Amino acid sequence: MLEYTLACLLQFLERTYMKLAVILNVVAQLVVFHTQGTDETMNSIRSITGEVERFNDFRSEFVDSRNVDVWLPPGYDQEDSTRYPVIYMHDGQNLFDPALSFIGVDWGIDETMTRLIGENRIRKAIVVGIWNTPKRYPEYMPQMPVEAVADGEPFKIVGIGGELYSNQIVSDNYLRFLVKELKPFVDEKFRTLPGRANTFIMGSSMGGLISAYAMSEYPDVFGAAACISTHWPAGDGIVIEYMKHHMPDPRTHRFYFDHGTETTDAAYEPYQMRMDIVMKNAGYEEGVNWITRKHAGDEHSERAWSKRVHLPLIFLLCHLNR
Repeated sequence: MLEYTLACLLQFLERTYMKLAVILNVVAQLVVFHTQGTDETMNSIRSITGEVERFNDFRSEFVDSRNVDVWLPPGYDQEDSTRYPVIYMHDGQNLFDPALSFIGVDWGIDETMTRLIGENRIRKAIVVGIWNTPKRYPEYMPQMPVEAVADGEPFKIVGIGGELYSNQIVSDNYLRFLVKELKPFVDEKFRTLPGRANTFIMGSSMGGLISAYAMSEYPDVFGAAACISTHWPAGDGIVIEYMKHHMPDPRTHRFYFDHGTETTDAAYEPYQMRMDIVMKNAGYEEGVNWITRKHAGDEHSERAWSKRVHLPLIFLLCHLNR
């Protein structure tokens, strides 16, 4: 009799749990819907760990409008005068919320930042997540390397985003948006350390490519870049050739590179080896102001990047790099 009663109780609890899970999922979807309006108001989103402020439909004179998420470190509201470094990250909808992420798995930036801060392994910092748009490929494909080869003629690039012609690329305007509109807004609204030494840029795949290019084009703005699973094969390494002659000063700049070995990442190692030669020739010292890591078995996805995102965050925000 007792065993029967316990079995019934367990069945009841299981059914109750499943119903509660469905209700919580519906509530989460309603929250996501509510925070994706088309006005320019700011929403404060209580994520699993910490606070994200979302600026909907952020306007620009250079590129299409998009949402921008700003993650604030623990204690931000209690520290009236403390200023923080800032990491600008591409593909912002993939960073904090799995409900918005491309594959339903986010980077877990909020959880990882909070954990590393709690372990005193990194400095507290603000993370700015810049959402992508349907023009992700034209915005993230570095423009000057293509124009240098195209020489005024139509030139086709084949990459992870498909085919792209030189006259479609708008990445220079995307970087103008970051540097001339978004960064001044963030520096004015939040307590940042606005100088180059505390302003970083980070992304994966094409986001890694545009991060490296941003360091090249705006060396006075960005002091370090983290380029995860960088899609060097776009244009068969055309950006690597460009970087040979457009590297920022190794005395004031730092680079983090990595790649996996599976799916799309399986093609990256030969290109990264070419880029490593560029780094050495430019005067960078591996393990000091530059790191390249190979992650055997990792595929090209947010799932893999979330597992190792602590490594670039430590590189950017290590206490020694003040």
